[in-house]
Amino acid sequence: MNDALRAHLVKKVVGIAGVGGLGSNCAVSLARIGVGKIIISDFDVVTRGNLNRQYFFEEQIGILKVKALKMNIFRIDPHIRVIAHAEKVTPENVAKLFDEAEVLIEAMDLAREKQVFIETALGLWPDKPIVAGNGVAGWGFNEALTTMKYGNLYICGDAVSEVSEELPPLAPRVSIVANMQANQALDLLMADFDLSMYTME
Repeated sequence: MNDALRAHLVKKVVGIAGVGGLGSNCAVSLARIGVGKIIISDFDVVTRGNLNRQYFFEEQIGILKVKALKMNIFRIDPHIRVIAHAEKVTPENVAKLFDEAEVLIEAMDLAREKQVFIETALGLWPDKPIVAGNGVAGWGFNEALTTMKYGNLYICGDAVSEVSEELPPLAPRVSIVANMQANQALDLLMADFDLSMYTME
């Protein structure tokens, strides 16, 4: 990767609320491009049912997701700083967990939790971008996946496909939306990058 690009990204900080299907895959993509510090928070442990779409491995079953993800990112790039909080994200701890982050990734499971996190974060930091995921269930319908912008809130997905017995969360669509979130975060992090420094290698 271009040295100037890496030097720019190594100084950046991204916060990720939830490290399941969206959060774990998004974090790995951000690590692969060299984001210097990634703050993650989740209270859950890895289960066998997670392995069909989340960035974990069979030998990590039973381990806290934040601990397992930190281990996996270390294997990709040991220079990435991963600040792992093994706790549930709530309105009471959002400021403590993510104040340092320049961009926030919302990657929580339940619609109500998503809404509360977004409203809390926007209230705390009106100028801090939030990249949320919404509408990842099922398969196909690539053309429906998009990014919608509402002020400093970006929503990736199709905004309608809720998880159900008929429409489970599966790796292809979940990973696509997670990488849409990572790509949107990268775009925001690159806003102050001097493009004249960039050359293809």
